[in-house]
Amino acid sequence: MKNACLSIMMKEANHIVEMMIMDNRRGLSLLFLVMFLVMAGFGIIIPVLPFYAETIGATPTQLGWLMAVYSLMQFLFAPMWGNLSDRYGRKPMLLVGIFGLALSFFLLAVATKLWMLFAARIIGGCLSAATMPAAMAYVADVTTEEDRGKGMGMIGAAVGLGFIFGPGIGGVFSKASLTAPFWMAGSLALLTALFVFVFLHESLPREKRANTQGKRPSLTAALRSPLARLYMLQLIVTFSLAGLEATFAYFAAERAGLSSTELGYIFMIMGLAGAIVQGGLLGKLIRSFGEGAVIRVGLFLSAVGFFLILFVHSFWTAALYLTIFGIGNGVIRPCVSALLTKHTTDGQGSATGVLSSFDSLGRIGGPAIAGWLFTLKSSLPYMSGIVLTFISFAVFQSFQRTMMQKDSAL
Repeated sequence: MKNACLSIMMKEANHIVEMMIMDNRRGLSLLFLVMFLVMAGFGIIIPVLPFYAETIGATPTQLGWLMAVYSLMQFLFAPMWGNLSDRYGRKPMLLVGIFGLALSFFLLAVATKLWMLFAARIIGGCLSAATMPAAMAYVADVTTEEDRGKGMGMIGAAVGLGFIFGPGIGGVFSKASLTAPFWMAGSLALLTALFVFVFLHESLPREKRANTQGKRPSLTAALRSPLARLYMLQLIVTFSLAGLEATFAYFAAERAGLSSTELGYIFMIMGLAGAIVQGGLLGKLIRSFGEGAVIRVGLFLSAVGFFLILFVHSFWTAALYLTIFGIGNGVIRPCVSALLTKHTTDGQGSATGVLSSFDSLGRIGGPAIAGWLFTLKSSLPYMSGIVLTFISFAVFQSFQRTMMQKDSAL
């Protein structure tokens, strides 16, 4: 009788586990779709915003500030939203972030003065900063440590695919009018928010939220934690990537005479290859070799890519070399996110919020420094990228040594 009861209990437990796994997979699939739609909407306005701002009277310097102020707001507000997601759940913060994007797109569409553009970007940066920390924390909630990197890779793939398709859609709608892409992006964001509200379940149970009450890690506190080297790694990697994105069009035009259309195809090839690796191969690589090995390989490919870019002379060499760099750079962020959520002693949202903040900081400084280096010599942004990649490798090695010493002490 006892054995029969035990057998029934074991079957029931296995059934519950299977249901939880299926539910988690469904949640990840829905989150993938959500992040794809969010980034597609964001990508829609990318090719249009410079021309739109110019019609309102923005100078190139003001356009640069218009781009930077968005990242600055995300740098300042991402840790706060991440902490709030630990206290109130991931779904409310996702809704705040997506509604914030929709509001900023609509405000851009009706802007008639330069200050209105800045106000829209500031509001969008403040509110949309909630999206990425909540999404990464959601992945951490619904995945095991073994599958964490695969889940983070899916989010990276969704972001990459969104940025591939978004600009093309924006270009098509801009033929009707320069405001049409903003109305389209805002409408898509609203529909995405409605989708989240109806279909995406909350991943953080109420009983787990109480454990993170009162924990408010700041950026300075993060730099004093054992995970500081992971944050610095993300900062350096994003800094070098943003610098490349800001200068490669000028470099490719100078070295290979490539047009803006050809550059669009090149970045599309790079993004598609990165999305395939992150969404399809990354999980298998992490299970076979671990996040640390994948990060080291990613840094190696990034350095090789930076070096090869110095020898660009045609469309196909540019596409190949940039894709090598893109694959290497693209696998680093999901692995860093996975390691961070495994080792953090704070809430998942707090940790991913700080990570997003450092990511935004890299996007603020990278284009400015790379642009200055490019004016000195066109190859300097990529030579400095090689140096920064080696620094990143040293930072990561230091992190792993620190974690090994901590584990041995325990």
